[in-house]
Amino acid sequence: MLRSLRFQLPALFLLGVVVAGLVSAAIALRLFRSYAESRARAQAYQEVSREATGLTQLYGRRAGRKLLSAKLLELATGDKIFYQPRARGIEPFPGQGPAFTPLPEGVLNPNARFGDNGVTFVFRPPGSSTKLLAAARPLQVGKKVFGAIVVAKPETVLDQRWLALIERLLIAFAGGVLVAAAFAWYASRRITTPLLQLSAAADEVAHGNYDVEVPSGGAGEIGVLAERFDQMASRLGETEELERNFLMTVSHELRTPLTAIRGHVGALREGVVTDDELRAASLTVIAAEAERLERLVGDVLDLAKLDAHRFTVLQEEVDMERVVDRAYVTFTEEARRRGIDYRRELEAKPVIVSDGDRVLQIITNLLSNAFRWTPDGGSVGLELTATDGSVYVGVADSGPGIAPSERERIFRPFWSRGGGGTGLGLPIALELAAALGGRISLESSAETGSRFELMLPTRPR
Repeated sequence: MLRSLRFQLPALFLLGVVVAGLVSAAIALRLFRSYAESRARAQAYQEVSREATGLTQLYGRRAGRKLLSAKLLELATGDKIFYQPRARGIEPFPGQGPAFTPLPEGVLNPNARFGDNGVTFVFRPPGSSTKLLAAARPLQVGKKVFGAIVVAKPETVLDQRWLALIERLLIAFAGGVLVAAAFAWYASRRITTPLLQLSAAADEVAHGNYDVEVPSGGAGEIGVLAERFDQMASRLGETEELERNFLMTVSHELRTPLTAIRGHVGALREGVVTDDELRAASLTVIAAEAERLERLVGDVLDLAKLDAHRFTVLQEEVDMERVVDRAYVTFTEEARRRGIDYRRELEAKPVIVSDGDRVLQIITNLLSNAFRWTPDGGSVGLELTATDGSVYVGVADSGPGIAPSERERIFRPFWSRGGGGTGLGLPIALELAAALGGRISLESSAETGSRFELMLPTRPR
């Protein structure tokens, strides 16, 4: 479970949120603490200053009368009250003893000038570990100043306010973590669910089931991944089907000439054929079928070399007019026999630097495809043009045309329209054209048929 993406994603998200929250909280607390402490300290000084002012006014008016209980005043205010005489022996309330706890010596100068706002300071009483925030105001009876009343409160009051703030921040932080955890769980479900579906689909593909459907993961990266996976599964299925079709096609293509060869060889060996003309005809059939086998094996070998990038391309001067003529002559007898209008147009006579045998192979493959799909009585055209440092060989037919969905497939190895042929001619032509620095383009419609155009540079690029 700990290695599961469904656990790791929210865990990492939460860890990032917690770390970011702690760093942000530490910085914010440090800044806010300085601000809060200064403000709390100022507020504490205002409070003790106000209380000190009130006590000095109260005791100044009660001179000569019974004093109020200092303990009761401390209990009512919650603060410590001290008295600092101006000089020894000078008491504003003679005969009644000290009204408040005497301020330790050395804390406040008896002759200090208090000004309008009195004096504020911090001190630690003897025997105590707690600092006190204090404010002193002069105790004046009539026009005579007898000393100062000091009101002080513990500095721990600031810590108490600070702790209250920390408690609130901790509660807010815990709430934020809970919200982040809920969001992380939701986000991880959104991300991992399509990934788990992709994983299940990958298992199906690994077991040979390519007919799988992966629900779209939306418009983001997961959606693109699901779309690419669907395309990959479809291509794998098509590849496996092509391989099966290729095996059946090659088996058929091999069996047909082998059956003919074996039949004629058997007849010759058994002496069934005794006439010289029939014997010559049998030998002609054997030679033709052997050539057919040789072409099939050559096509498969060429495709394997092209896929492995081990194909050797020669660089020689090639008379394109002569190459086109050779390819044209190859199909004149078939055109005559099937009543096909077979024409050629040579608008230029270029000479290029390329591999002449491979150029002839490309044109022958294109013409073979055209004759295969052209009905008897149709038309096939072959033309040669040159412009802007390139030569163009066009092969047009009056066949049924190629559907848009099949225009990319016909250049895949072993794929054949109608299930006939090996499906190697056009793929080999396309790869050879690319190896020679050219390309093959296609225009097709059901009304006019198809037109393949081979483009080759006059010089290697």
